[in-house]
Amino acid sequence: MKRLVLAGAAGLIATAPKWLPSRVVALRNRIFALVNGDEGYQVPVEDFRRVYADPAADGRSEGAALSDLFWYWLAPGPQVHQEHLEPGPRYDEVAKTTRNILVKSKAESQALTERVAARVLDRIETGPGRLIRLRDEMMPVWAELYYELVFGESCPPEARDLIVGHADDVVSALKCVRPRNMRRRARLTAYLRRRLDDVPHPLPSQLTREEQVFYLQGTFFNTAVVQMSEAMAHLLMVLAEHPRVQRRLAENPDDDEYFDRVLDECLRTYPLFGIAHRITTGEIELADRTIEAGTVLLFSYPEFHHAGVDRADEFDPERWAGCPAHEQRNFLPFGVAQNRPCPARGLAPVTMRVVAREFLRRFTLATSAAHTRSIPNRGPVFVTPRGARSNPRTALAYLAVRDRWEDVWRSLAQLVFGTYMVLDARRLRLCTKHFQGGAR
Repeated sequence: MKRLVLAGAAGLIATAPKWLPSRVVALRNRIFALVNGDEGYQVPVEDFRRVYADPAADGRSEGAALSDLFWYWLAPGPQVHQEHLEPGPRYDEVAKTTRNILVKSKAESQALTERVAARVLDRIETGPGRLIRLRDEMMPVWAELYYELVFGESCPPEARDLIVGHADDVVSALKCVRPRNMRRRARLTAYLRRRLDDVPHPLPSQLTREEQVFYLQGTFFNTAVVQMSEAMAHLLMVLAEHPRVQRRLAENPDDDEYFDRVLDECLRTYPLFGIAHRITTGEIELADRTIEAGTVLLFSYPEFHHAGVDRADEFDPERWAGCPAHEQRNFLPFGVAQNRPCPARGLAPVTMRVVAREFLRRFTLATSAAHTRSIPNRGPVFVTPRGARSNPRTALAYLAVRDRWEDVWRSLAQLVFGTYMVLDARRLRLCTKHFQGGAR
């Protein structure tokens, strides 16, 4: 009997990577649902564009319990983050400032990105071959690029390390793999406070100096760095998974048309946004119902991007041949123009193309790790110098085993840390208290 028990326990442990992560995720989702309640109306795919673009779908944080959680994760400064400001003069001025900082000619954007990418990628040491995590290697690229856009000068190592540390802490908390570290974030706040007068761009006049610091920290050195690092990790993971696509891009670095197909298919398959939420400030009339004012709208980008697409889970850049992105009914990688579109929607594709080209000029990628939209494993790949002979079979076999066992500990960590942070956010009620105090 004892032997049977021991054998059963050994079997459970040995097979944990197969069954434990999904069950822990299901348990975590049930806990979150119990804590947060059933807030929100998930907008059906057929109404996605219509509702998202409606002028009444312009509320952002006030009145949504979900906002307490997102403000908690994005602290410090979510109250002045462009994405979380309510519509009105302050939002308009902040959005205009962001556009002014980001807008450059295509040639200027390419030259800046090429210079920054070359500087950062040349620091990656692979030897004959090495396992790396793409998100970790991409964060310094975008930290330095957005620093230069904001300050108009090359990014010093001290600033790069502070920006990367802050961005990594925010995204790790968002993915619930560890609790947030406010001291780590405060170090970047202190640096930006000292350097505020060095910013060559006019900053929003309706923000206090401290709010201007938080605006820069949240918009450029949090959201921009995190989103672009995740986007590049997805793109390079896709290339690692599809050697033919990778080889074609490496051999034809100036084939922008093909790159656009690959990028669009990557953003369709792995959209950067999960569930976006808005609050209605008036009624929205649909064919079969009326959405009342004050409703929390939930927009599922993964569901929208996959709806009505043959073999939706399959990565196939050729599906875009002869079919421009703007003609795709269910494709909104950067949101809608009528409702808080991504301010980097013009800059992102240009800069991603340059970084991909510079990466493929230096390295060959391969992977055996799982690839999901949340990319919680930070994009593990095996890289070798381009042109070098290598046989990555052993490294990829090890990576496959390591990745499956990381799913086990990560799911347990997310259960513990995620539950704690959801409860802590409800206790602090950062967003609710902000608006109860009469702030806008």
